[in-house]
Amino acid sequence: MKFAFMSSEFLEVYRKSLEDPVGFWEEQAGRLYWKERWVKTYDDSNPPFYKWFVGGRTNISYNALDRHVMSGRGNKAALIWASASGEYRVLRYWDLYREVNRLAALLRGLGVGRGDRVAIYMPMVPEAMIAMLAVNRIGAVHTVVFSGFGAQALADRISDAKASLVITADGMTRRGRAIPLKPVVDEALGIAGADAAVLVYRRLGMDVAMREGRDLWWHEALRRIPPGAYAEPEWVGGDAPLFILYTSGTTGKPKGILHLHGSYMVWIWYAFNHLVGAEREFRDDIVFFSTADVGWISGHHYGVHGPLLNGLTVLWYEDAPDYPHPGIWWELAETYGVTHMLFSPTAVRLLMKYGDEWPRRYDLSRLMALYPTGEVLNEEAYKWLRDVVCGGRPSCQIADIWGQTETACFVTAPGSMNLGGFRYKYGSVGLPYPTLRIEILDDEGRPLPPGQKGHVVAKPPLPPAFLHSLWGDPDRYVRSYWSRFPGYYHTGDVGYIDEEGHLHILGRSDDVIKVAGHRLSTREVEDLLTSHPAVAEAAVVGVPDPVRGEVLGVFVVPKDGAKITEEEVAAHLKRALGPVAVVGKIAILGRLPKTRTGKVMRRVLRAMAAGQPLGDLSTIEDEESVEELKKAISGGGRTPALS
Repeated sequence: MKFAFMSSEFLEVYRKSLEDPVGFWEEQAGRLYWKERWVKTYDDSNPPFYKWFVGGRTNISYNALDRHVMSGRGNKAALIWASASGEYRVLRYWDLYREVNRLAALLRGLGVGRGDRVAIYMPMVPEAMIAMLAVNRIGAVHTVVFSGFGAQALADRISDAKASLVITADGMTRRGRAIPLKPVVDEALGIAGADAAVLVYRRLGMDVAMREGRDLWWHEALRRIPPGAYAEPEWVGGDAPLFILYTSGTTGKPKGILHLHGSYMVWIWYAFNHLVGAEREFRDDIVFFSTADVGWISGHHYGVHGPLLNGLTVLWYEDAPDYPHPGIWWELAETYGVTHMLFSPTAVRLLMKYGDEWPRRYDLSRLMALYPTGEVLNEEAYKWLRDVVCGGRPSCQIADIWGQTETACFVTAPGSMNLGGFRYKYGSVGLPYPTLRIEILDDEGRPLPPGQKGHVVAKPPLPPAFLHSLWGDPDRYVRSYWSRFPGYYHTGDVGYIDEEGHLHILGRSDDVIKVAGHRLSTREVEDLLTSHPAVAEAAVVGVPDPVRGEVLGVFVVPKDGAKITEEEVAAHLKRALGPVAVVGKIAILGRLPKTRTGKVMRRVLRAMAAGQPLGDLSTIEDEESVEELKKAISGGGRTPALS
């Protein structure tokens, strides 16, 4: 395999890491603080339950805060927080250190200790970060639950984790509306039958019910803790549980992804450091804008632990990417001198609808790197980022990256700012990070040559990024990730590796549509649709068909001021794909149903097109989009041109 697009520096590091993967991560771990050094770097005695840094004692909160405060970086901004109403707060490392220590002392006083599970159901406010780090500090295990989830989803997670404490807020704001959170917690605890305490942060000053003996107000409880309180970190094992993060659970019971303390810490520190170039001369100038909610793995990695372990500044914004106006992200980037920015491709396509003039109103000259993640970046969105947001500047790089909740976020990227810079190639998610061996297998488990599509797998030893197990369900862990291709970690994604060694992700294996035996990836079809000059966004799903197995369900959002008909969409696909593009439904919409984090809810589209129940809609951004979808589906039919 060739690596023509890798810098020589990156290539040398990668090659050496494959020769001695255990030694490579041993060296990286040694650059962080350990109260006691580990006894065994890598334990593969019980596959596939691999462990790193066994016998060592450390604490991620100490490495994210104390280490920087003691090295003279206490007055550096750790978190910049902004809201749609114009509120903003800046927490220095010293401020964050002080508040985390106070909350950690409070949690200990409430009886929470090492190994106990704490559910965090918070909006994107600084106290969510404080809560996560305080739980880390006392050696407890947090499970952060996206604040858009409803009572049943929250109850499932509280119950499965057996959480003894829930940290929440009275409410949150979204697009100018006040949304209660505490009543959702009350309902969830009733559903779960859980005997958990509840700590409530007063975000909006809402009148909420407080149960005596169970519920505590954050501000009142903290009055008992002096401002200068110090909570000695719980020095936990490198292989101790750090957090559980549940997958969305759109099909079946949510999976509790378990990450361990030492392995997650080392991977996140290293990967984030090299991705953003934190060791270069511009280190103190980095302001990382993480738009991901902390309820997702991207919010953990890019919004909390990655920046803080590296002593950097992270920016949070509490509301939607186009509220109170479509230029709010670019306004924040200008105001706070953002250098690096993370967002979903879906959010980019949303902002594209409002035209080029919005980002061009602002000075974005400090932007160095844009990181689309969570979904595959389509070509039109890439060009818009390159030409409009970056203004065509070579110094502003676009880095489509790939990872999963299971892999502690990204494990491939187009090079490294610390190791020879970026070598981005459109359509790929880059090159594997050190020690990661990725292969492509066919349905029978045979390795495929470059350019051929198949199942994306990884071969042990896996980097310390990867999950250790599923919480409370090791058998399901083995079935889900290790049974399909024995000896390989099965990612569940399909893709290919090109001649230069770049990985291309085409989507989840269940997003590959088989039309009369022909395999079509949703990503490929959506790229073709958005190449039409009138199309701003597109989503494609497989719809059951008694003759062909599946046909295409196509959903298109026109650009502002543009018009397109179902016949034009059908003709555009036919010209590009020929007779294999058999369409069952085409719907022209004003908006696609999305989660509050900006991801298209393809399962809703699939269910609607197939006439099936829609399932849980608790995370949906705009319920009216579902009503619009129902009208479009009920008023449409098959497309004769391609049937």
